[in-house]
Amino acid sequence: MAKSRSAKFYADNPEARKKKNEYQKKYNATAEERKNRAELNQERRKRGIYGKGGKDISHTKNGIVLKSPSANRGSKSDSAGDRRARGGKKK
Repeated sequence: MAKSRSAKFYADNPEARKKKNEYQKKYNATAEERKNRAELNQERRKRGIYGKGGKDISHTKNGIVLKSPSANRGSKSDSAGDRRARGGKKK
């Protein structure tokens, strides 16, 4: 499988990768992200799929849903943060 454009960029630019990883480390440690992660883990435990691989639990505009991991990683339009980052809804 070929690398994505961003994967190629970070492979070729170690300083940029370092900067990105530092930012992600801070972002993932915020209270809001820890709460979201805990909520999803709790849901996986409740459904009996925690630690077993398989589908992901995802926050979407429709609530918490099961998604394939590839669809969840590539998701661009199903969460409020994604929509805000792209200038809101398309008309």
